[in-house]
Order: sequence, then C-alpha cells, then structure tokens
Amino acid sequence: MRVLVLGGDGRAHALAWALDNSASVDEVVAAPGNPGIAAMGKRCIPVDANDPAAVARVAGEIAHDVVVVSAEEPLVHGVADALRTHGTLVFGPGADGARLEGSKAWMKAVLAEAGVPTARHASFTADQEDEALAFLDRLPGLYVVKTDGLAGGKGVIVTESVDEARDAVRDYLSGQAFGDAGRTCVIEEGLTGPELSLLVVCNGSTDGWPLAPAQDFKRIGEGDRGPNTGGMGAYSPVPAAGPDVVAWCRMRGHEYVGPGTAPDGVPRFEVRRLH
Repeated sequence: MRVLVLGGDGRAHALAWALDNSASVDEVVAAPGNPGIAAMGKRCIPVDANDPAAVARVAGEIAHDVVVVSAEEPLVHGVADALRTHGTLVFGPGADGARLEGSKAWMKAVLAEAGVPTARHASFTADQEDEALAFLDRLPGLYVVKTDGLAGGKGVIVTESVDEARDAVRDYLSGQAFGDAGRTCVIEEGLTGPELSLLVVCNGSTDGWPLAPAQDFKRIGEGDRGPNTGGMGAYSPVPAAGPDVVAWCRMRGHEYVGPGTAPDGVPRFEVRRLH
C-alpha cells in the first residue's frame, strides 16, 4: 500500500514514521512534508495543504492508495471532501465533521443539543463585549477563554484572575490576539481534575475503534503554571484510565462520576451504571 501523508507539522512526521514502519505500507510520500520527513528519505511534494483543489491535483498525480491528513486546518477547509469527490480514500473527516474542532462555539452547541455534559459556557461575538464581560462576573472563579476558530493550540486562556480573563476577552473579540479566529470567543467555567484524551477511529457508522488513552500537558511553565500552549508533552498509557474506562466511553447507559482518588493517591476515573 502507498500512503500520501498530507501536512508539514510534527504529527505529519510522526505519522510518516509510523506508516513507514508498518508491514502493510510499501511507500510513504508527504505533501508538503518537512525536513524531518525528508531526512527519513521520503519524497516531499510542495503544496498548500489548505487548498482543496491543489491537494486533489497532487493526489491525482500520485499512484497512492490512501491519503492521511495530519492537521485540523486542511480538514476544516474541506480537503477531505475534495479528495473523496475524486474517489480518493481519505483518513480524516469532511468539513462538517471537522467543524467540531474548527469552531468551539459550534462544538459546544452540539454538546448542549445532544445532552453531553460539558462546562458551563457561553459564546460571544465581536459586538457583544459588554455581555461577555458580564458573563465573566457571574462565574465562580476559574475562568477559561477560548477562540472560536483554530489558533494552533494557543487560543485558550485559563486563569484565576478575572482581570486577566477580561483582558483576554477584549484582545480576542477585537481581533488583536488571533485575528478572525478570536472575533467569536467561548467563555467557560473552569473545571479541575485529571485530563484524559481518548480518540476513537470511526468508519461513518456506529463502529468505532478506540486508540490508547493519553494525557497531555498544556501549561508552558513548571508546576503546571503559565499560559496554555499547543501541548508541551504527553504520555500514554494513563494509569488512571484502564480498559474499564475505555469500555465505558464506548457504551451507553452510563454516567461519569468523579474524578475520584484511590488510597494510593492516584487519581481515578469512576463510573456508575444508570438504571
């Protein structure tokens, strides 16, 4: 099997490396790739990964079997849709699915409509600064301010200072901080407890295959201090999230209860069955 990895970020490099080490993959090509992928001896083809027409053209020139998209932005721009229109197999959602990542306000609206538990929140546009600041004043004390759009993992402020949160709201909505990505922002009540990331690979129906749980670190400073980043590191497996937690995440009829703490002091994720 020949695979085209679309992207030039660190994830593209990791995917290219993993695919290159797969027994079922005969060749890996990257577009646009990066020097690290090129150093692996892989062909890198210059292309704007966010341009659906350009990507479809490059994909058509390569006798590949599947395209693997490494980053959110090309998916939000509809690259996967353009490739599928040309009959190309793609690992990655279409623009409708990618909107869950590309718009935090939309994602929150979907969660609310589906009844999925999420933090208390509200979304505000550039002409609603006063309403946004008033909402901050009604929150209990840990504030989260997010850009609605993609910001390279950097569009989130988590702070206990209402003044810092207010400054962030002004900077986001004015466009000074993240341009159009921040002119709509989401304000949330901060939640505390262990963080867990569980990705599930879906085939468009009810089937899903969970990947290994991971836990990442966002703050730039030691001791979990400072502003959020795109991710300062991650580890897997997560001791607090064993097979039982993964099984619960795949099942209906359960409710999350926790986090809890075991006698050994290690955080646990606890669940109980609904009757």
